[in-house]
Amino acid sequence: MQRLWAPWRLSYVQGERKKEGCIFCQAAESGDDAAHYVLQRGNRCFVMLNAFPYNSGHLMVAPRRHVPSIEELEPDELLELMTLSQRSLTALRETYGPDGFNLGVNEGEIAGAGFADHMHLHVVPRWAADNNFMAVTGDTRVLPQSLDDSYAALLPRFRA
Repeated sequence: MQRLWAPWRLSYVQGERKKEGCIFCQAAESGDDAAHYVLQRGNRCFVMLNAFPYNSGHLMVAPRRHVPSIEELEPDELLELMTLSQRSLTALRETYGPDGFNLGVNEGEIAGAGFADHMHLHVVPRWAADNNFMAVTGDTRVLPQSLDDSYAALLPRFRA
């Protein structure tokens, strides 16, 4: 039998997923981008890695302002959200060469939003072979890269 070791996911499995407060506000207000996996900051929005990704390189684009719905974004926030999403696709494509992407907003807890009070857009790179038996039979995702390695690989693409 082969073993998959993913010790960094233990906090997720044990239910320690939610930190105190809003992860997006904390990342927006922090001066330590690496600690929050913030890859790029715009004037109104920013890009960060998802700490519990569906795939390696799973990014989130969020406004700095704490709003629950895309409907509440000002036009300049919405434009920057989409501009940073576009930049994210380019960075992911150049870094990982995915076959496609999922982009999505989960509005409200019932729709799957882990942080329903602060809207954010998910950018998930996808590969033809990324959905294997582990997700179906073992309720487990196999991620070939750590968050720190993903951050190091993507950061130069956003700083260029």
